[in-house]
Amino acid sequence: MSVEFHFDFGSPNAYLSHLVITGIEERTGATFEYVPVLLGGVFKATNNKSPAESLAGILNKPKYAQRETERFLEKHNITNYARNPWFPVNTLQIMRGACYASKAGIFQAYVDAVYQHMWADPKKMDEPDVIREALSSSGLPADDIMQGMGDPAVKQMLIENTNRSVEMGTFGSPTFYVAGDIYFGKDSLGGVEEAIVAID
Repeated sequence: MSVEFHFDFGSPNAYLSHLVITGIEERTGATFEYVPVLLGGVFKATNNKSPAESLAGILNKPKYAQRETERFLEKHNITNYARNPWFPVNTLQIMRGACYASKAGIFQAYVDAVYQHMWADPKKMDEPDVIREALSSSGLPADDIMQGMGDPAVKQMLIENTNRSVEMGTFGSPTFYVAGDIYFGKDSLGGVEEAIVAID
């Protein structure tokens, strides 16, 4: 069975999903394959907009979105989350870094570190010096990763991941695929788990 998590570090809902995925894996025995995509590319390809844009000027809906997040935090006992004051952050470099990390065998450590510095101890993770320091402080080979972000093969991998994701049906992040069936948003994780169990 294939379970994919298409993510961009810039999405706080993808981060919150990341924190919950481990529990689903433990309960079901499934393994989620993390697929780095560029959300900006997804939005461009699908004519979609970020919630920051789409909710602007709408009465009541932003407050509901905030309350929805609060309920999610309470339900899953999440305490290591803080809104990034520099949001939205341009994630091109750190998403390329994820592609490099997958090739270098340090993907899980990289994902954990970047999420930590984006949404638990927030930093402006689109500035090279900030990225380098954050990765170094997490014990990662920062110089190698920063150099790897510029590798043409790494850049192409992110492009291909993003294009494939859109072709599969993605229009935002987080998006999940269980045996090819799409689920969108952190609140769809219950359905994702039910689908995994049903297939098993």
